Amino acid sequence: MSYLETEIQCPYCFEWITLFVDPAGGAVQSTISDCDVCCRPIELQIRVDEEAESASVRARRDSESSF
Repeated sequence: MSYLETEIQCPYCFEWITLFVDPAGGAVQSTISDCDVCCRPIELQIRVDEEAESASVRARRDSESSF
């Protein structure tokens, strides 16, 4: 199975970042990833569709409340 490519906007510097999601990680995933531009931590909530063909990602500042 291949990775799913998606883009998010950093909640700190507002630059667009490309992410690669592993659908084998499950339908709902949660992780923290550093921005490639400003290096700040971003909380990511990821949902992979049933066919594992696409992923939707919510990005928040690490200091914001939980999803």
